[in-house]
Amino acid sequence: METTLTNSDNDLPARTELRLWQRQMQRRPSLLNQFARRVQIRLNALLPERVHQAITAAIRQMVRGVLFGSQYTTSQPLTARTLAQREFVARNQIRNYRTMATAEGAVTGAGGFLLGLADFPILIGLKMKLLFDLGAAYGYDVHDYTERLYLLHVFQLAFSSQHTRNLTYQRLADWDAYRLTLPLNPEKFDWRTFQQEYRDYIDLAKMAQLLPFVGAAVGAVANYKLIDQLGETAMNCYRLRHFAAQEAGS
Repeated sequence: METTLTNSDNDLPARTELRLWQRQMQRRPSLLNQFARRVQIRLNALLPERVHQAITAAIRQMVRGVLFGSQYTTSQPLTARTLAQREFVARNQIRNYRTMATAEGAVTGAGGFLLGLADFPILIGLKMKLLFDLGAAYGYDVHDYTERLYLLHVFQLAFSSQHTRNLTYQRLADWDAYRLTLPLNPEKFDWRTFQQEYRDYIDLAKMAQLLPFVGAAVGAVANYKLIDQLGETAMNCYRLRHFAAQEAGS
């Protein structure tokens, strides 16, 4: 892992945003969260089985690609950068991926049911490529197996229920200790829980994309917000590691 060169007052905005985000991640599930969960279960029952199968297959392949593949490892870790410099790069990456995802959501949403189904694996690919690029922007070697698992946990934190979010946040907040408990065999990664949480989270936002007439608008807006949320989550997770490393080295 690489640390930044300086600890300046320029880090204050990042610290402030991080504290606000931490409070959100540690909230107890509200009555609204519980109600939304019940609604989600009912909506899942309305989706055709082939939609569920397509999402599950796409997520399974994505997890395996992250753990074993090389298709995401194009970026090299940035060296000798301050936190502010890293975040400048990170924000540009998020903006670029957000633009791509918005356009992709509009095209597939306008194309009807079959193209709407194609949106799921395409969007997952964009999200994971963004995470790999953000990891490199913050100076981490995403070729490392435990760093790839870290990215999967960031992904899960961004797209899960509040109950699962609380648990995942605790793991990420104490990552240096938690990573020692991870299985050495990547096949033992619990992708089933991972994919179910993701499915439950995005189904409500994405189901309307399969509808005629409104699919394009829904697809564009949903993809914009999903990429934006993932980018914000990843930035705060890396801020958490950055400041923890600073405190450990002081």
